[in-house]
Amino acid sequence: MALMWSQFRGAAPDLSDFGKERLQGRISYLATIRPDGSPRVHPVSPFIAGDHLFVYMEPTSPKVKDLRRDPRYALHCAVEDNAGGQGEFCVRGHAAEVPDASGRDQAFEQARAIGYHPLERYVLFELKIAEAMSTLYEGDRPERLKWKSDQSSGPI
Repeated sequence: MALMWSQFRGAAPDLSDFGKERLQGRISYLATIRPDGSPRVHPVSPFIAGDHLFVYMEPTSPKVKDLRRDPRYALHCAVEDNAGGQGEFCVRGHAAEVPDASGRDQAFEQARAIGYHPLERYVLFELKIAEAMSTLYEGDRPERLKWKSDQSSGPI
């Protein structure tokens, strides 16, 4: 089961705080599924507004067609350097298009308040989260934190 960002935050607060720091205001990479089943990767600018994780895109983008046909996605933050920079964060789940004007207006207003510039023509998707993982590169071994929505015990 995929959850809204706020539900993920409630279940895994440290991991969601790290994720927000790694995603918001940065370029990330969104993987979608092409019609032939192969992956497609796109740079995106995700943002967290209220209880939700969103991405928006041009209506002509292949991402839109991919997510409308198959809502599964993976989102991975960019890293600063070959050593992993400030760490990695990725989420996987299902995208849900936000078609209603009120929901779009509210999300876009919050996006503008944090420095994004969405246009009215953009298609908006909420990214619901089924799994999340962070990796920090400190010392000689990577430190990973994983979480799945079907786990009642939280991060593992």
